Amino acid sequence: MTFMDHISIVIVHYNTDVETKDCLESLKSVKTTANFKFNVILLDNASKEPLKVKNLPDNFELIRSDSNLGFTGGNNLAIKFALNKYNSDYVLLLNNDTLVDPDFLKHLYKTAKDNPKAGLINPKIYFEKNCEFFKDDYQPKDRGRVLWYAGGSIDWKHLVADHRGVDEVDYGQFNKLAQTDFATGCCLLIPRQVIETVGQLDEDLFLYAEDVDYSLRVKNAGYQLLYCPDSIVWHKNAGSSGGSGSSTQLYYQTRNRLWLAKRHGDYKVKYVALRLILGILFSGSSVEKQALNDFLTNNMGKKPIIS
Repeated sequence: MTFMDHISIVIVHYNTDVETKDCLESLKSVKTTANFKFNVILLDNASKEPLKVKNLPDNFELIRSDSNLGFTGGNNLAIKFALNKYNSDYVLLLNNDTLVDPDFLKHLYKTAKDNPKAGLINPKIYFEKNCEFFKDDYQPKDRGRVLWYAGGSIDWKHLVADHRGVDEVDYGQFNKLAQTDFATGCCLLIPRQVIETVGQLDEDLFLYAEDVDYSLRVKNAGYQLLYCPDSIVWHKNAGSSGGSGSSTQLYYQTRNRLWLAKRHGDYKVKYVALRLILGILFSGSSVEKQALNDFLTNNMGKKPIIS
């Protein structure tokens, strides 16, 4: 009898039914090989109206949390469920506002098997067509081929994580397998041994920057972070957090980037954080000042800004 690896695809849903159902529909076409099989675990993260999905395939299942646990807690709950029920060899975190290429999982799996030191693996991620930040700047033929992520770096001078190639039309300029400084949580393949060694996402962060923190923890444990250009995913971007530039996004990004500097930064990075703190004190918005206050008082996790 041939041994098959098992992959659990974990999706956290929160009040965005259309996006989630579109994501599930794309996953129905995912191809496997003789070497692995997969299940999809969809966690309804205490949406105001419980998610109802008809005609799910046998390898798809819906579970529900009684409270909104955020991106971190929701994924952690689903990961525990997957490991306990399926004894999965890999877990794939996938944003609910994504669409996947049918071969995306085959390429991620092959990269993992070919690179035993790989701790986190990302695909190439495009903006979904007409969801680009600057969609009027592109020809119709290029929409759907505008890069959202092709590897990433951490800009400690500004306390931000940058996506390589973002907003560029893909002409094959990022078509080589490469190591990356951080792995985005938008679509992320994690071997079981990494979870057992490093642990899960830090629930203090709740939402945003958790992937940067996890990337640094995994890297510090001796693993590689890889970008796999053959695997393709499309992203609609920030659907469940109110969209790019929302108060929710601003709050968590402000608080959590300061937290990252405190946890992972050297003295130069902490100096940058101090300058950011002073800037918020003198000219920050009310949301930024709330984020700063919560950081300074170590008031982490979920905050009332989330309904």
